[in-house]
Amino acid sequence: MKKRIALGVVLALAMAGIAGCSSDGSDMGGMGHGSDSSQSPAASAEFNDADVTFVQGMIPHHQQAVEMATLAETRADSAEVKGLAAKIKGAQDPEIKQMQGYLKDWGQNEPSGMGGDSMSMDHGMMSDADMTKLEDASGAEFDQMFLTMMIEHHKGAIEQAETELADGKSAGAKKLAKAIVTAQKAEITTMEDLIGKAG
Repeated sequence: MKKRIALGVVLALAMAGIAGCSSDGSDMGGMGHGSDSSQSPAASAEFNDADVTFVQGMIPHHQQAVEMATLAETRADSAEVKGLAAKIKGAQDPEIKQMQGYLKDWGQNEPSGMGGDSMSMDHGMMSDADMTKLEDASGAEFDQMFLTMMIEHHKGAIEQAETELADGKSAGAKKLAKAIVTAQKAEITTMEDLIGKAG
């Protein structure tokens, strides 16, 4: 009888210990970001420096493209240019939010700004002077300037995306990079055709 009681006590203590561990795990999970907390360790393990460099560089790159596309809403003359600009803005705005989410998941900082003149020649980004010229233009002059600048801008984005495809680790970031290459190559072809028509 005593042996049965002792065994019962041992089993009860063991079950309490298991329940306690389970409770502690749940409490720690609750300290995170809801459903995202269980994914954080895996997300953190599945990226490398190339992914971070790509995302931190592409966010300001996209932001400048959106700024340029916004100018086209009121300054462009051609309906085709306005339509293309709206397409660019519609695609890149959500991608900015997606990339900001990656940095948050990875525990990395967002870039502080667009980079200005220092990045303009590296990744096809426009300098402050270029942006001022675009802001001051209108009509057919704006259309030609916008198309010429955006082609170079897209080429820089494709270069960054191809580097990510070669060196990156994050499945999500690489999928985004592939989508950028596909979409922006097609848009370059469209813009070159528009320049040809205007010429």
